[in-house]
Amino acid sequence: MAREFEGKTIFITGAAKGQGRAVALAFAAEGANVIAFDLGEKISYPAYNRSSNEDLEKLKDEVEALGANIVIYAGDVRRAADVKEAVERGIEAFGKIDILFSNAGIAAYGYSHELEEEQWDAVIDINFKGGWLVSKYVIPHMIEQKSGVILYNSSIAGLRGMNRMSHYAASKHALIGLARSQAIELAPYGIRVVTIHPTGVNTPMNDGLAELEGTTAVEIAERSAGNLLPVPWIETEDVVESVKFLASDKARYITGSQFVLDAGLLTR
Repeated sequence: MAREFEGKTIFITGAAKGQGRAVALAFAAEGANVIAFDLGEKISYPAYNRSSNEDLEKLKDEVEALGANIVIYAGDVRRAADVKEAVERGIEAFGKIDILFSNAGIAAYGYSHELEEEQWDAVIDINFKGGWLVSKYVIPHMIEQKSGVILYNSSIAGLRGMNRMSHYAASKHALIGLARSQAIELAPYGIRVVTIHPTGVNTPMNDGLAELEGTTAVEIAERSAGNLLPVPWIETEDVVESVKFLASDKARYITGSQFVLDAGLLTR
């Protein structure tokens, strides 16, 4: 039986942990080539960030154990040179990029009027500018092949306000404007663009935020979510299934829209 994404190539940012890692492994299991981009080093804000090159190397081993091909790249989505080189390496290895899952992101707390400029810039630049930069270098290849799917991992924070997370919510709202505009620009080339809006997801980010706030990961999820369904968060597998659907031909007429995966949160 043919695997769903046999021969396809997916470029994933924030690939070493959490949702990005889960998507990388799921697509590898379905026969896709993987280009995995992640920071590979600590950043000063937020202080909980523990990204490392070891995470990327471990992902490489796990993808190859599934019989799939992978290119890993340690870089910063805020640096055009890093992004450009990673895209070029992926194209050199696999000849194309069929799917972009723009997932790299950070979250932190702070009242909008108390944030330092550097804190504001860090969240906006990684979550929003990083998404734009990656698309900037991937899109020309998709235009050339006249096909492609771009998926931005936004958040329910892209569709509502968030207490003490104005910089995070602003960055996730911005992705919608980018995606809607790109959907118009790229439709003539058969390229679809969609934002995904999960509620809280069970990933190491919750542990990091809990450490900073002096509380538990579950409390972090529940304070910002308040899901209608009785769950504190959703799992990475739920995001994986959404990405697989949106990247597939089953979603061939879905573009310029927001795919909500919120356990009922936005009905409240």
